[in-house]
Amino acid sequence: MDEQLSSDWLGLAGRVCVVTGGGGGIGRAVAVNLAKAGAIVAAIDRDEQGLENTRTELPGNRHVVASCDVTSADSIAQAAQTIARALGPCQVLVNAAAILRPGTLDTLSLAEWNLVLSVNLTGYFLCAQTFGAQMRKAGRGSLVHVASIAGSNAQGKSGAYSVSKAGVIMLSRQLASEWGPEGVRSNVVSPGMVITPMSQAFYDAPGVTERRSAVTPMRRIAMPQDIADAVTFLASDRASYINGDEIVVDGGFTRTIMNLVPRPGHD
Repeated sequence: MDEQLSSDWLGLAGRVCVVTGGGGGIGRAVAVNLAKAGAIVAAIDRDEQGLENTRTELPGNRHVVASCDVTSADSIAQAAQTIARALGPCQVLVNAAAILRPGTLDTLSLAEWNLVLSVNLTGYFLCAQTFGAQMRKAGRGSLVHVASIAGSNAQGKSGAYSVSKAGVIMLSRQLASEWGPEGVRSNVVSPGMVITPMSQAFYDAPGVTERRSAVTPMRRIAMPQDIADAVTFLASDRASYINGDEIVVDGGFTRTIMNLVPRPGHD
């Protein structure tokens, strides 16, 4: 979706879409993608400069950005009020805010454990509660949560990151079960390796991009746009009967585990 869609095939024209973590990375790509599909976007983030940068990339002038700390119920409520006054009730929520604090579990501090969970999991829950209430009142809506392949495949030395993303997957399934009868869907997009501001330092190390690309069947590392396209699909009416599911966007990486098994005469 590189250009403004000429028709509303996705059914997103005029829909009010809230994107957490909209100040950069995957969140920004999602916000811009939804706007290009005709949605009215509200990007929220605690990174105010990032939000201003996102604002300049959003086509048109109907969209809003709002400072918000997703670990604070009060901050979310204030942002929700600002968005509702400016745009109307939320019809799509994309939870994309995330942080990473690497570390081994034997030395990880409780503060870092709690910080990652508060942003990556509790923040998703709080935003789902607040914006989901508006969808439930209307009798329709879509939630899309950005998790990770690390949520289903433990990543050592990642601190609480894998645990938080596993929680996101289960949170989405429970929301789908509870709110589906009220017309609200909940799904997950789980990226594999993606070059974002959060992961850029890894790819700055010599040889990392080449080595990671070599173990991915598509032979490249994803960019935020790859994830944004999957999110936009799940948010749209084209996915109207998809609920409680997960789309893995990793170029086939997690399907290569059998390649690690030695096979004499075939390796």
